[in-house]
Amino acid sequence: MVTLLAVVPLAVGCFAVSFGREFPSPETRTITIGRTDKVTLQRVFGEPYQVGLDSGDPTWRWFFGRRASGTEVTKDLSVRFGADGTVKSYSFTSNFPEDMKRLR
Repeated sequence: MVTLLAVVPLAVGCFAVSFGREFPSPETRTITIGRTDKVTLQRVFGEPYQVGLDSGDPTWRWFFGRRASGTEVTKDLSVRFGADGTVKSYSFTSNFPEDMKRLR
């Protein structure tokens, strides 16, 4: 019984949990303010994880995270659209190692 209790926490720590929807990290040239539209964003990143409003402007958000072995990595892309349906502003944050290296 003692052996089983010692093994269970170790096994639980090996499981990975994902949340949000996986999407590719954007390259600098992927999104152009005043040009890139919703159709293009859906084609590149898939359906947004969340939609909403920011000061009356439509916003879309892509979010993905993974937790495994006590480590958590996340990435978040938020896009705000203007009245013409093109990107008004956007932000991307990530602590995935490949993004950290590329964006520094």
